[in-house]
Amino acid sequence: MLRLRNTLTKQVEEITPLEPGHIGMYSCGPTVYRPLHVGNLRSFLLSDVIDRVLSYHGLDVRRVMNITDVGHMTDELTDEGRDRMLMAMEDEGLGTSEIAEKYTDIFYRDTDAVNIRRAAVYPKATEHIEQIKELIAKLLERGHAYSSDGTIYYDVTSFADYGKLSGQSLDAMQPGHRIEIDTRKRNHQDFTLWVAAGPRRELVFDSPWGTGYPGWHIECSAMSLHYLGERFDIHTGGVDNRFPHHEDEIAQSEGAVGHRVVQTWSHGEHLLMAQLKMAKSAGNVVTVQSLIDAGVDPLAFRYLCFTGRYRRQVHFTQDALDAAATALRRLREQVALLGVAGSAVSTDPDLRADLRDGAVAYHDRFIGAIDDDLDLPAAVTVLHETLADDSIPPTDRRSLVGSWDEILGLDLIGSDELPPELAQLVRRRDEARAARDFAGADEIRDRLRAQGVELLDSDKGTRWVRR
Repeated sequence: MLRLRNTLTKQVEEITPLEPGHIGMYSCGPTVYRPLHVGNLRSFLLSDVIDRVLSYHGLDVRRVMNITDVGHMTDELTDEGRDRMLMAMEDEGLGTSEIAEKYTDIFYRDTDAVNIRRAAVYPKATEHIEQIKELIAKLLERGHAYSSDGTIYYDVTSFADYGKLSGQSLDAMQPGHRIEIDTRKRNHQDFTLWVAAGPRRELVFDSPWGTGYPGWHIECSAMSLHYLGERFDIHTGGVDNRFPHHEDEIAQSEGAVGHRVVQTWSHGEHLLMAQLKMAKSAGNVVTVQSLIDAGVDPLAFRYLCFTGRYRRQVHFTQDALDAAATALRRLREQVALLGVAGSAVSTDPDLRADLRDGAVAYHDRFIGAIDDDLDLPAAVTVLHETLADDSIPPTDRRSLVGSWDEILGLDLIGSDELPPELAQLVRRRDEARAARDFAGADEIRDRLRAQGVELLDSDKGTRWVRR
């Protein structure tokens, strides 16, 4: 079974479902006021791989990923910061709901392009205001929150375990290190649950405390509790979510229900570019669309992420991306050259029963690496070794690759058939080669390549692979 490092306990622990056979997982999703960059996608990729591995092991995974679509993407400790949603509105001449809808659609498009499977639910903050207000009311009732001029704050001194996830201590938290100190707070570490509406706020809501909008942290607590209950298995996010976002989530959720809510917290490290965290402010942003426009298979980026452990920083460079694209292409070519058709078995027990001893050893190494805190670099090494080992029958190698790709999501096999018009071109090229019409054969190869089909000539005949 999968073992993950739990950020809360600082230990690598086996995932043991709270409810036998079922996993509840919450993942922090996008703020939809601009396109995502591939650094964001690396964080979302972590939740996808965890989902795939646990599903591979036969568990029913319910993954929930929020969409933050409320126009308040500032630091939220004061109301004077520039609202990112308003900035997007000014740039594009669209309303907040139009901005949110536009970039939510782009989020789906980009995650689909890198084979991040859709979550079971994508709750939007604007559609869960009632749940947010109910949670805030409960925190007020339990003495964890207070009101000041229509803004509701969480009193961090009321939660004895505040800082247990990130290791931050209240005494070490200095006031005013990021923005101007908010004098309405009892303690400088307190954070907002509900913000009284200030000037130029388009998207606001009525509440018992006046017109305003929710804080960022309370949204995730409200939606995770609503969809997964008071106890669930896994919560994922980027390493920068540990503090303050996830620390505040713990204080809110556990403060409201009175017990531990999340069993395992899992955090992925940054994707670096030019030695810096990828960010719009750093000017080093790469999007999925920019990769596609440059003729790069988006799954080459997925492969690139697998060259490093999720808890290690990965450097995004053109050379690294080119190497990943080349490695991915060669893997697909090797599978195509096996010359074996048919779908693979994707469940572990059934697959092992049908394999020869040598193939079983490769399979155990692959799954062992995956279960070892997602050691994807080691798993990918096993994949390369397996395809290169001619002592393993082609049928076994193809079955292994098809099974493992349920976890890797690299589209290593694809369809066994071409559309009729392309299949006819392949036959015409074979006829041209047989007639020694090499110019005609090359012209047909180029036409197929333009359609995304690469031909591979071998002693077993002509094979093809999608580019």
